[in-house]
Amino acid sequence: MATQEKTLPKEGERNILITSALPYVNNVPHLGNIVGSVLSADVFSRYNKARRRPTLFICGTDEFGTATETKALEEKVTPRELCDKYAKVHAEIYQWFEIGFDIFGRTSTDQQTEIVQSIFRKLYKNGFTIERTSRQPYCEKHKAFLADRYIEGTCPKCGYEDARGDQCDRCGSVDYEPLDLINARCKVDPDVKPVARETKHIHLLLDKLQPRIEEWVKESSEKGSWSRNGRIITDSWLKQGLRDRGITRDLKWGVPIPLDVFPEEKDREVYKDKVFYVWFDACIGYVSITANYTKDWEKWWRDPENVQLYQFMGKDNVPFHTVIFPGCQMGTEDPWTKLHHLSTTEYLNYENGKFSKSRGVGVFGNNAKDTGVPADVWRYYLLKNRPEVGDTQFEWKYFIEQNNNELLAKLGNFVNRVIKLVNSKIYNSIIPDYTKMHADPIFDKAKEEINDHLRQYLEDLEAVNLRAGLTSAMLIAQAGNNFLQNNGFDNKLAANEPEKAAAVTGIAINLILLCASIFEPYLPATSKSILEQLQAPFLYIPDRWTADDIKPGQAIGKAKYLFSQIDPKKEDEWREMFGGTQADRIKREEEAARVTAKKAAEKAKKAAKKAKKGTEEKGMEGKSVEATATGAAEPLGEGKEPVDAVTDGVQQVTLPSS
Repeated sequence: MATQEKTLPKEGERNILITSALPYVNNVPHLGNIVGSVLSADVFSRYNKARRRPTLFICGTDEFGTATETKALEEKVTPRELCDKYAKVHAEIYQWFEIGFDIFGRTSTDQQTEIVQSIFRKLYKNGFTIERTSRQPYCEKHKAFLADRYIEGTCPKCGYEDARGDQCDRCGSVDYEPLDLINARCKVDPDVKPVARETKHIHLLLDKLQPRIEEWVKESSEKGSWSRNGRIITDSWLKQGLRDRGITRDLKWGVPIPLDVFPEEKDREVYKDKVFYVWFDACIGYVSITANYTKDWEKWWRDPENVQLYQFMGKDNVPFHTVIFPGCQMGTEDPWTKLHHLSTTEYLNYENGKFSKSRGVGVFGNNAKDTGVPADVWRYYLLKNRPEVGDTQFEWKYFIEQNNNELLAKLGNFVNRVIKLVNSKIYNSIIPDYTKMHADPIFDKAKEEINDHLRQYLEDLEAVNLRAGLTSAMLIAQAGNNFLQNNGFDNKLAANEPEKAAAVTGIAINLILLCASIFEPYLPATSKSILEQLQAPFLYIPDRWTADDIKPGQAIGKAKYLFSQIDPKKEDEWREMFGGTQADRIKREEEAARVTAKKAAEKAKKAAKKAKKGTEEKGMEGKSVEATATGAAEPLGEGKEPVDAVTDGVQQVTLPSS
């Protein structure tokens, strides 16, 4: 079996390297996580590939650190077992959302250890590290130093009472030490108050690197047009003045410190049981995951002149990508490919509240498919409401409305109407000869309007204005509806003005092909369905649309519905379904499943008993009691399995209506 050719940069071409923030492995991503990084990056990756550019899209699970150790303790498994479990969960969720990674990797690999240690060795050798003795939280009950995430308390910056030792979820501050928290407590045992004890750690001299970081930030943020919130957060860090930050921790689950950098045995003894702090090695995960993808990873990461790096993330991840990771790259003195464009989002809130990964509030990635609504509808709604310049709100009411009034009424209606007519007896699924009036001036205005929208679409996507790009794409679909309406597209037109009807049909069919191209970054399954119906290959997104890529005489396939009407009554049902915390929902779902299973078992038992009695009365008539009982236990109602009884409520959303 031939191995797939790896995507590598090409000399003289625009080479695009894309990363989405590595999701932390220890929990299930919610919709805010998904749209903030992986989904946004996927749109931009698909767009660049549709423009024939060498493009590599990298992501994976961030697996080292305290949070993993803490979660593993809670679940009574090893950190490796926990990572194996949740890495699979993440991969399955992103696969359902049709996120088209070139590789979705992991940070707990040999390549990660090798590259992290290599970068550290160079930082150490080049004088950008220093050893400091600090007072760290120590749990006298467990006889161990407590890593930052094992500490909770009141944020010294904003007063939030549930801040973690490494970051405050309310104000986003990471610029404090765990012992700076007011009323600090041990996360594992809240009744235990940590005490301070001395421990040695290696710090990265960010203050020494600050002049170089500032110069680079000014140039890169302007040239790469960083998101406004990304610039503000970065500037804030730099204005406060960078200080050295610890890059090692008293943990077991992480990349070990390379002891060969220490000339003295006493230092090797101090650091033999320490690992690198996860914030130091997490961004290096992009590099190591690329190294797992191809042995030629340096062609992507060590070619700043020919590769542009685009990075997607929520705003809480900004400093690690704009200050710390670039600072580490500079400190090695190697020619690294550094950040070109930073695309950061604000928060997607949920029904006037907040999604919370730690508290389980909101719709999580593995729950979205439980509604029965296809992934493309979710992608559309999330991207239409992407929090690019301010927080946005997920609301079931508008989720349903945007499916029914936009996807179904505009794009679905346009595509279905045209293909159905071509399928009819008028054309018998063959594209008519549209050449006689194709260039007629009566169509110039419509063609130019569509090309104007296409130019705007290209500008939007080049600038990574993903919401605006989706709006531009939908304007093209609506222009298709207007074109049909203005030209009286129906059976009568074909009967009375066959040449004009053929031209309108040919232009409309080619506009559908263009829609398959421009919507592909946003709605990949929809694009695939359109191409199957057209029986046409994918059209790379052009600079200008000529309306003649599908030629006269070409046969097309049968029309299929792209979208389905969602009953507005689902709003209250889904709000109830996804109310409370994730734990509450799981409990309700388990209880509902138990009740359903119990009812199904009782029905099956009664049916088996009745069948057995009937068989005995008939003297068996050539059929065993066992066979009768088995056969009677299978159907429920109208041939339904027990699981159908649970899913009946969501099947309403797939009624074809376009």
